[in-house]
Formats: sequence, structure tokens, C-alpha cells
Amino acid sequence: MAINVEEALHYIYSTALPRSTEIAPIENAINRILAQTITATHSLPAFDNSAMDGYAIRTCDRGKTLPQSCIVFAGDVNDVRLTEDQCIRIMTGAKIPQGCEAIVPIENVTIEGDNVTFGSNIKAGQHIRLKGEDIQYDMTLLEKGTFLNAHHITLLASQGITHVKLYRRLRVAFFSSGNELKMHFETLGNNQLYNTNTPTFTARATELGCEVIFTGTAGDTIESIQNHILSSLDADLIVTSGGVSVGDADYTKKAFQGLNFENIFESVEIKPGKPTTFGKIKETLILNLPGNPLASALCFELFGQSIIHALSGRSDKYLSTITTRMAQPFVMKKGRRSLIPGWFDGSSFTPSPNFGPGMVLPLSRANSYMMVDESVEKFEQGAEVKIIPTRWCMNTDTQVSLVTH
Repeated sequence: MAINVEEALHYIYSTALPRSTEIAPIENAINRILAQTITATHSLPAFDNSAMDGYAIRTCDRGKTLPQSCIVFAGDVNDVRLTEDQCIRIMTGAKIPQGCEAIVPIENVTIEGDNVTFGSNIKAGQHIRLKGEDIQYDMTLLEKGTFLNAHHITLLASQGITHVKLYRRLRVAFFSSGNELKMHFETLGNNQLYNTNTPTFTARATELGCEVIFTGTAGDTIESIQNHILSSLDADLIVTSGGVSVGDADYTKKAFQGLNFENIFESVEIKPGKPTTFGKIKETLILNLPGNPLASALCFELFGQSIIHALSGRSDKYLSTITTRMAQPFVMKKGRRSLIPGWFDGSSFTPSPNFGPGMVLPLSRANSYMMVDESVEKFEQGAEVKIIPTRWCMNTDTQVSLVTH
């Protein structure tokens, strides 16, 4: 019996749990998932310092001409004290002298010999960076489950952190099945097709940070499919395409069932992609997708990406949406939850002009899709819709509805 999309995602998120961890240098942590919570070991700045090249003075000396007593450079270790009726030349990043109340930029003073004349518009605290105004000691900097980007590496480096605990990269194995399929580096025979699904999945999983394993194309026999399964069981996730419908040569389900496959769901009320199946063999999760290229690619975006995010340990493992408006009217057949590919230009969404489950062109010219409720049969221009990106991640740590009604 087919289940709805929400039920399918519930089973995915409750089954796909984070895997083991490893320690890595922060230089190798980009686009990885943090497996620990990071707190600040010291404040930043660690001391009050100058935000400008200029002069340190007391506010009561505004409007005066003062002699310069010394120069303080960034990195100087000696403490300097500002005394009455003098100023101190100071460089950006240098520690604020004791008694200093303001920094006056060099371009705002007049210099004659050793004397410096200041204007009267000087405010207490100006151009002084206070200790801890950026980061306070012991504050939480990064939560466990954070997907690390370049600016997170900045945070880690600012605390002198050299290594972090990460969830290890997922190993994802792929194969397709079908006697009619050839890989793109092989010669086609009569009535044969190139296998586009496996290259699509391996490329997409690589974009999502996975290590990919390609075991080839299985023939339309239970023995051939089982050989591919057995060679992939050291992976965290196996993704197959083809052989999951009800045709006479659809052997994929039978092959998995012969290897103690635990079925979690085997059909989803969605168009395209109803035969999508999810389960596991011991600790290895299995996603069986339909063979039609557009159907399998869209279902991988919805279900495969959700599995990968959940397995990877991301705290924001749930897919999210962008709310936009239709660029033009659109008519569709109601009756089943539908995935509609299209292009989001930053202000509106245009559905692909022509798409079918067996096509490959539409998704290459799309950057998103919408999941439309089964009751909808048309959209007017300007109608509000939700889209799910395919060329970047739009995730959240709280599950939200993905459906456009």
C-alpha cells in the first residue's frame, strides 16, 4: 500500500541516524558536519584595542594641542599609561593605553612637529574595540550538527583550535539495473540506452559531500542484482534505479528480499516516482528509485537528499522551501501529489515547459521544483507557491511543510 510523502519522510528521518565520527584538522573540515559543540576558550578581542591608526587621548583634551609622548604598535607587550596633557600615537590592533578614553584617526588631526592639534568633536569610546565585544569567553560558538563553511573555519581559527570532531563522510553505493542500459563509455547496441541515472546520483552525492561507490550496471537477473548488492553492503546507503515496478523483468525487489531486506516502505503517493522503496539490510540503508531518469532524479532530490542529510549528522537535516510566485499561468492534472521542475530567477518560478518521467533535459535546465497538492489543477500568474532548490541546500532544523496547495 502506498504511503504519503509526509509518512515516507517520517520513516526516513527516524531510520537514518548519524554514523561514526573522526578527528580532522580544521583545514579539512570545510563542508563537513561538526560532531561536537564548540565553546570559546578566550574572549575576542582579548584586550581593548585600537580600531584605527591614530592618537589615544582623554576626552577632556578635545580641542587642545598636545605633545606626542610615544608610539604603541600592535603586538607591543609593555603596558603604557596616558598622562595628563599628552597624546600617544597608536596603530590599529594595539592595546589601548591606560587612561585612554578615545582614539582619534590620524586624518582628523593636524600635526606640527611633535605637537598634535585635535578637534572638539571627540566622543568617549570612539574607535576603541572592547575586550569580548565580538566573542565572550565560554560562549557557544558552533553547535553539534553544524554544516561547516569557510566562515565557521574563521571562528575555529580565532580560538586557536587546530582539530575538530566530525561525522565521517558517508559512503554511498550506486547501481542501476536493466539489460537495455549501457554506461556512457560503452558502445550502444540496438534498442539500448545510456545509463544516465547512476552518473546523476554519483555527481549529486559528491556535491552533498559523500564518498561514492559505483558498482556498475546489473543485468535483469536476481543473481546479477544480488552480486551488486553484496559488493555494496559496506556502504552506509545503497541507491538503485530501475526494477522496482511491477513488470515481468523488475527483479530488484526480489533480489533485495532474498538478502534479508527489511522493508520500511515500498510505494509513495507521488508523481512521478510512486514505486520508490526504502528499507535496510542490517545497518545499510537502501533506496530503490524508479528507472525513468526525471522521476528518479526528482525522487533522489526529495528522498535521497533527506536520507543523506539525516545520516550525515546535520542538525538542519530537514528540507525547506522558498516562497515565491508563479511567473506565468500553469495547468496540471490533479489527483496525485506532483513534483514540478522549473526555474527560480530570484523573484518568480517558471515551470519547465515540457517534462515527462523519462526525460533528461528538463532537470538540467531547472534549479528547483515544487511539490503540488493533489487537489490543485491550475495556478494563475502571481500565485504564491513553495519551491525546493536543487542546486543549493535550503535546510532547516525544524520540519516544515513542503507542499504547495
